[in-house]
Amino acid sequence: MHNLIKSPLLCIRRHLIQTCASPDMAIREGSPADSRKDLLEVPLPPWQECPSKPLQAKRAWLLYESRNLFAKENLNSMTERQLNLYGGLINKPSNNWDIDYWATKAKPTLEVFENDVMVMLREFTKEQRLWQPDLEYLFEPSW
Repeated sequence: MHNLIKSPLLCIRRHLIQTCASPDMAIREGSPADSRKDLLEVPLPPWQECPSKPLQAKRAWLLYESRNLFAKENLNSMTERQLNLYGGLINKPSNNWDIDYWATKAKPTLEVFENDVMVMLREFTKEQRLWQPDLEYLFEPSW
């Protein structure tokens, strides 16, 4: 038992646990704690329209990227222009919360995103506040 405590592997583990448990673990050495220079942000490649992509493939991709009820209910009726606007809307802002704020008018929408798709999203958001979504699984037969 005494040999296990002194084993190099356990010493390394203990060092890793102590290092990871320290509140300064994410701080780069020499960086003040509040400078935020120690945080790494991986830049996303800029979003680009794909004019050669077939409309159905574009709709499927946007539905996958969105994974929301608005996309499910509206993408099939959107024109190619609206699909491109919607793609830009969900991919260009760096913070998805901005889209929520714009849709609910909590913050003013940036001019570049003020278009008919944003109007559709606002209308959809307004309607969503009036009812709770159905819990579809409650209406399925139980096994």
